[in-house]
Amino acid sequence: MVLWIGVDDTDSLQGMCTTFLATEIVRDLTRDHDLIGYPRLVRLNPSIPWKTRGNGAVCIRVGQGRGRGSCVGQIDGRPVVSYLRGDLLDSAESVLKRVVFVTKRWASFGDPETNPGIVVLRERPSARLYRRAVQDVVPLAAVESWLPGRGAWRGFKNRRGLIGAAAATAWRPRDKTFEIVAYRHPDFWGTTRQVDPESVLDMDAKFTSTFNNIDRPTNHVALAPHSPCPVLYGIRGEDPGELPSAMATLRDELPWRWMLFESNQGTDDHIRMNDWSLARYSSTSVEVQIVTPGRSLPGGHVIVGAMGKRILDLAFYEPSKDFRRIAAQLRPGDRVRVWGSQRDDGKSLNVEKLRVDALAPDRIRIGNPVCPSCGKRMKSMGRGHSFRCVRHHARAPSAAGTWIDVARELRPGWYEPPAFARRHLSKPVQRIRMNAITSSVRQPDEPRETASSTARWHPSLESVSFVRSRTPSDSVG
Repeated sequence: MVLWIGVDDTDSLQGMCTTFLATEIVRDLTRDHDLIGYPRLVRLNPSIPWKTRGNGAVCIRVGQGRGRGSCVGQIDGRPVVSYLRGDLLDSAESVLKRVVFVTKRWASFGDPETNPGIVVLRERPSARLYRRAVQDVVPLAAVESWLPGRGAWRGFKNRRGLIGAAAATAWRPRDKTFEIVAYRHPDFWGTTRQVDPESVLDMDAKFTSTFNNIDRPTNHVALAPHSPCPVLYGIRGEDPGELPSAMATLRDELPWRWMLFESNQGTDDHIRMNDWSLARYSSTSVEVQIVTPGRSLPGGHVIVGAMGKRILDLAFYEPSKDFRRIAAQLRPGDRVRVWGSQRDDGKSLNVEKLRVDALAPDRIRIGNPVCPSCGKRMKSMGRGHSFRCVRHHARAPSAAGTWIDVARELRPGWYEPPAFARRHLSKPVQRIRMNAITSSVRQPDEPRETASSTARWHPSLESVSFVRSRTPSDSVG
């Protein structure tokens, strides 16, 4: 048995980051406790309107480690060692006091929308809580009624952070990824990040298990945030053993500290497959047929009409950039599967990615029908109406005439926004293809993760050297 620590809602749009707070908690607790397993970054429902940025909570497990240790981070120049398994070492109440102290030191309490929550549990909630928190809305009362007798907790202000904190401990991975997060020296917070795009391109090409690093057509770096938070960058990938080496290839600003997180990012855990209820704040994936071509709205958004079990507007918003060009190429009769979140009106879906399954023929008329009496071309009676010979008054339907099929630029297959415009939870096409290859060779009885272990464990990764760096004493542009 170990203690499960969950923390949520400590950041704001003006700064801070819950994962940085996690590094401070780890720095404090590992003075006399052991870290068990990877720290966890758990993203929750991305459609919740009162989230800050990525709606991410963290989960940390501590106890007395057993077995072989592995380096999962570096803080203050020393490696952060984690163990595969552990035993209970301390009371939940004493650990909570220390976590509360660190949280009060770093959380953005001044922001009216920040409502931190902390749980330290001997017994964690069922996976149902996580599933509800990532796909639906969880009432605070439901969490608070469950907590008594399971450990210790503390909620601040309106205590809403308790929901995410408890849900983070309830995550039992069915699919998972990893992210190595590098943090900036405090002297740099709020200044322009210095990350060389060429080194990101090189890293992306060399470490093919990583994803969402850069948008190659524009060289837009996607792994570095643009907020004034402490994060320098985060590299996401399938293989945690590769991530420290990938980090070491990036050039310019030197990371002050780093931590390797296990995460549900890029898993589509927020998606309800084939759910046509379109409940408020939910996300779904459904198959539809296009019924009306895309129309542009003010601001650069594109709306496409579709039909499945009900009429649905597919919304492609301006931040998705070239993804809107794909929307504009859809034609009535095309069959597609879409992934996206429900809008407040219950009639539209904010599309995160799509798969074109079948294309309708794109045909143009090159000649009107011919009158059988005189052999001359008939005249149209108007858009969508029949044809008529002006001399003999013979008629032909609106679909008559000579047609040819036109080759379409759009092809069946997967389409998604550029890396910088994707949601944290949205599963990138790169992972879908990678997982398809992996699943074709996976043994059917491959063991899944248990509560006290992780599916992958690596030897020490503490010998990380960086190529070229900027130090806190250097000037910042």
